[in-house]
Amino acid sequence: MKKDPNISWRHVDAASLNLQGKKAIVVGGTGGLGRAITQLLAARGASVVVAGQTFRDAGNPTIEFVKADLSLMPEAQRVAKQLPAETADLLLFTAGIIASPQRQESKEGLELDMAVSYLNRLVMLREMAPRLGKDRPADAKRPRVFNMAYPGGGQIGTPEDLNAERGYKAMAQHMNTVAGNEVLVLDAVKRYPRIDSFGLNPGFVKTNIRSNLLGNKWFFGLLESLIGIFNPTPEQYAARMVPLLVTPDIEGRSGTMFDKNGRAILPSAGLTEAHIQKFLAASEAMVARTGVRVVA
Repeated sequence: MKKDPNISWRHVDAASLNLQGKKAIVVGGTGGLGRAITQLLAARGASVVVAGQTFRDAGNPTIEFVKADLSLMPEAQRVAKQLPAETADLLLFTAGIIASPQRQESKEGLELDMAVSYLNRLVMLREMAPRLGKDRPADAKRPRVFNMAYPGGGQIGTPEDLNAERGYKAMAQHMNTVAGNEVLVLDAVKRYPRIDSFGLNPGFVKTNIRSNLLGNKWFFGLLESLIGIFNPTPEQYAARMVPLLVTPDIEGRSGTMFDKNGRAILPSAGLTEAHIQKFLAASEAMVARTGVRVVA
């Protein structure tokens, strides 16, 4: 990853933030990094709606839950229509897995990592972005979308075989989801000029995202313990990132990516406009297999 020297922002202590009146939507906010960010946003006064499988914060009156199976494209579209995008200041995508050693499919015949980590985001973003923040006061700041994956690492994907039907390798397939999520950030700059679109690269954080890849519970536990020693916890990462999510310093900086420390990084060089459009066309064709029409 290469730093972007043209973009900087003033870091503040997350504990000093007053987010009363702010409204956020976190897709994947029921576990891992999404949950840690959700809890901190709520602790600082924001109202948060989370979408995911299992709700663990029912005792918090400022966190609302929408149950969703995000491996299914019709479900992703249904939930996107239900979520209160019109009043939201912030939309954050965090849900994801890492591809299994053996190829897995969703009930709709989509490679599972692509469905869970990328394609549902495409469906939901296209559904929500046009109405994001439209019912807020006229003087409100531009609504923001943050897409969490691993942008800036040079991954451009293979749009010729997004469903891994010609050949399958777990990490190569996961890199398709990484490329797809960076594509969503960059495409949104022109597609949605009314909002600001950003990418987040959290690096390694101790969560359960690697459980699908590793399989073996003993090895998974050992690896996560080692990751926990040398890398931040989800709560520490949230404390770094929540100030970034709301800082006025990145207003109008749509298309910027940020590393695990919140430093601006340059997009992957190979993601040209032609490649972005090719990747999106292949992605939309995959979604169409499920009977869902992706909003243009």
